[in-house]
Amino acid sequence: MTKGRRIRRLVAGDTVWLWSTRHRHPGCRDEVFLRDEDSGAALRIVFDQAPGRITSGGFTDATGTVSASGGGHLNLHEPGVVRRLLDEVLRRGPVPADGVVAVVDGWPLFDAVAGD
Repeated sequence: MTKGRRIRRLVAGDTVWLWSTRHRHPGCRDEVFLRDEDSGAALRIVFDQAPGRITSGGFTDATGTVSASGGGHLNLHEPGVVRRLLDEVLRRGPVPADGVVAVVDGWPLFDAVAGD
């Protein structure tokens, strides 16, 4: 198993989230996947390649790094970055229902988190 697919634990309040990052094709995207350890509720935060939005691709950058042409980058392997993304998702609400996977566009979160 590669380092990027390693399952990690993140504690946010009383909730333990299991999380991992990965790069996927087709479409060249980076993802952070989080699952509530107790309820099974899950979030898939997706960073699709788009104009002005750069995903890692693994060629020029390490996998799990996303950036914007206007500035700013996030390393999706860093627990602090994942925590800030999770906090932003939860702030915007709603939290996914038990056993449901919610897919979230990561770029609006990037804009909120990269400036922190």
